[in-house]
Amino acid sequence: MWERVNKVHKRLAVLVSGRGTNLQAILDAVENGSLEMLVVGVFSDQPEPYAFHRARERDIPTVFVNPKDYKGREEYDAALAREVAAFHPDFVALAGFMRMLTPTFLDAFPQRVINIHPALLPAFPGLEGQRQALEYGVHYSGCTVHFVDAGMDTGPIILQSVVPVYQTDTVKTLAERILVKEHLTYPAALQLLAEGRVSLSGRKVAINWEGRIPKQPRDCVLEWLKMKDVIKEVFPSE
Repeated sequence: MWERVNKVHKRLAVLVSGRGTNLQAILDAVENGSLEMLVVGVFSDQPEPYAFHRARERDIPTVFVNPKDYKGREEYDAALAREVAAFHPDFVALAGFMRMLTPTFLDAFPQRVINIHPALLPAFPGLEGQRQALEYGVHYSGCTVHFVDAGMDTGPIILQSVVPVYQTDTVKTLAERILVKEHLTYPAALQLLAEGRVSLSGRKVAINWEGRIPKQPRDCVLEWLKMKDVIKEVFPSE
């Protein structure tokens, strides 16, 4: 019988730049017991993002690291890594953090930095994944939780969720539909990490599902029967 690895809740640091709706989803999941992690600090490259308000409502420390105080990305990332490391996190989650991280930061937390992207990677990386999906004409889009590497949304994929794309969709309506999935999928992926169920070999992520019945399987896990259709839409055969 598979036994859970963690006896104590894992420590999570969260990096934000804006309103922090995914941070809110994480905090709500912690509060309702579906995510067994402790959010130990929220960090930002902006002085007063609304995400800080969400953290302070729960007495979570907030730290602003000002990019203007540093000469370049690597110097900034070294300072940010020091601030985050002081809270001894097991994992670092990016929740709308609008800076690409360099190896200076990533090497301080190897295979422990996680991000969520509003598209089915590897399709539509970078900014405005929702707009890219509409312009390409796909019939399905969604969100991807992945490990962070030095590339633009190129890290190994942990978990994905899919949404339909309707002919009447605008960027706004599609983004809203994907965001609902993000708020379910991110805590679900973090819980898998908290339980020690995620292993990484090169680019391949393996998840140990033994004894695990997802609480919301249709909402939190990509509906694999649709994957062949998604692949055909995003990567049509020649």
